[in-house]
Amino acid sequence: MKELYYSISAEVFNKFPSYVRGVVIAYDVHNADSPPELIALLRAAEAALRQKTSLDQIATHPNIAAWREAFRLTGVKPSEFRSSIEAMGRRALRDQELPSINALVDIGNILSLRHLIPAGGHAIDILTQDIALRPATGQEIFVPFGESPDETPEHPNPGEIVFVEGNTVLTRRWVWRQSNHTLTLPTTTAIELNIDGLPPVTREKVEEICQEAMELIKRFCGGRLWYELITQQTPRIRLTG
Repeated sequence: MKELYYSISAEVFNKFPSYVRGVVIAYDVHNADSPPELIALLRAAEAALRQKTSLDQIATHPNIAAWREAFRLTGVKPSEFRSSIEAMGRRALRDQELPSINALVDIGNILSLRHLIPAGGHAIDILTQDIALRPATGQEIFVPFGESPDETPEHPNPGEIVFVEGNTVLTRRWVWRQSNHTLTLPTTTAIELNIDGLPPVTREKVEEICQEAMELIKRFCGGRLWYELITQQTPRIRLTG
């Protein structure tokens, strides 16, 4: 298999020096519809969130407020483009059950709701180039999740933080919306799961959630797993191993 690498640019860490992205890497997984036990964990995570906060308080929760401020600092209006975790949390707090997609996606959603942090997975068995989190040039191509590849693709705003494979955008606005390109499907055999930590979420907390993610993936999907941390001190990791 071709050597693949994953990096976060210096521009991101210059603005957010305490940012930590945990990356859980899993090969040889067996993904499928979630069994009842896993769906029950998803429902429990929704219920637990309702005990911790309310719809009118979520924007001021420290974990959510950190992302709102990060969006502001990168030129994104947080009231117009909500981080994935704020959007998901608001849905749960409106008593709207998240749909069960498949085991790997559901595990990411469970972790997001349990800890109020962005946790998103990308299939890596289809990658042909290195992946990176970096400012956009504006030339990259983004096909939003749910849109047909035949639709006219979007281009991110120059300077917007994007997660990319080459010039193909995997996620716009850092942790806002995913593309079709690396969706986690029932046929997916290898993924990387991002666990995003901005203060007050600590490096130790990110590591704890990575361990929790590995336990859930191993339990429900099997596979060969490990995790890495991408930080200002270690901005590049290897995806193959």
